[in-house]
Amino acid sequence: MEDWKRLVEPYTRPLFFAHSRMTRGKTLGVRGLVVEDERRVLLIEHTYLEGWWLPGGGVDAFEAAGDAVVRELREEAGIIARETPRLLSIHSNERFFPGDHVLLYRIDRFERGELTSQGEIKNVDFFDIDALPDNINGGSLRRIQEALQGLPPDPLW
Repeated sequence: MEDWKRLVEPYTRPLFFAHSRMTRGKTLGVRGLVVEDERRVLLIEHTYLEGWWLPGGGVDAFEAAGDAVVRELREEAGIIARETPRLLSIHSNERFFPGDHVLLYRIDRFERGELTSQGEIKNVDFFDIDALPDNINGGSLRRIQEALQGLPPDPLW
């Protein structure tokens, strides 16, 4: 039923990027690495993109980046942060969208709440770090490996 969003997304993406470029010179996004019991990580599956991703999104005007990741986690995954998110790394997302940067935050203390996304999120689940889904987004996989295996962060998303 929601497959139409994945078919349309490649065509609407340039419009979204054009709008973003006209309204701001650079863009800033956040992703949240939510870790449960040091063994499981939270991933989401969008209705409009293939694969599993770390939850996150854009930082709104007049919004602090840490507040944005807390908001995105609540909206996309129903996660209520019970600690201040810790900034882990900063990445250029030039390959996907010129001028875009992504900040990765980690949260270990949280509660599960209600999902409030309006048709954007298809699935939300925690995965053992040794059994991540085969179709995980490459950037998300690299960030998980860097954070949990102590690897140096790649400057590119």
